[in-house]
Amino acid sequence: MNLSAAQKLALSLLPFALISACAGKPGPVGNSAVPEPAKAVELDRYLGKWFEMARYEAPFQKGCDGVTADYSLRDDGKIKVINSCTKEGKTTTAKGKAKIVEGSRNAKLKVSFFGPFYGDYWVLDRAEDYSWAIVGEPSGRYLWMLTRQAQPEPQVRARIEARVKELGYDWNLVRVTDQG
Repeated sequence: MNLSAAQKLALSLLPFALISACAGKPGPVGNSAVPEPAKAVELDRYLGKWFEMARYEAPFQKGCDGVTADYSLRDDGKIKVINSCTKEGKTTTAKGKAKIVEGSRNAKLKVSFFGPFYGDYWVLDRAEDYSWAIVGEPSGRYLWMLTRQAQPEPQVRARIEARVKELGYDWNLVRVTDQG
């Protein structure tokens, strides 16, 4: 399969797209019993810029640091997604869209960077003040820990790590993202 330059770029920036069919060989299963999202999500509070604190390393994201995601509401009611990553000193971005899964209390979304192809994006848990979120999907192979600050306080990091473990994920598979 020959990919265009734009598709190769998007594949390297899919920290939240979770399109395993397009992403090559997935990583190991870090949680064989992925829980349902713990809380409803108020979309207006979730929108905005997030910094990736840590993730399960996936082939399509290998070498990425300085990872961010910016979510905003589109005119059609879908969510505009802009992911960025710094790799080998160069920052790249990928644009996508997301739609809320009906009946999910806004905690499950479908995200696409390639036309009709959508992947699962589940907000598994979040802080009451929306200062952090833990995102995964049903296979247990992908996991992201997001914060509103590039450098969250140590107690926030510790709380996220504890919650990831409580949710049944293997912390040994986590790669901390360098936010510079």
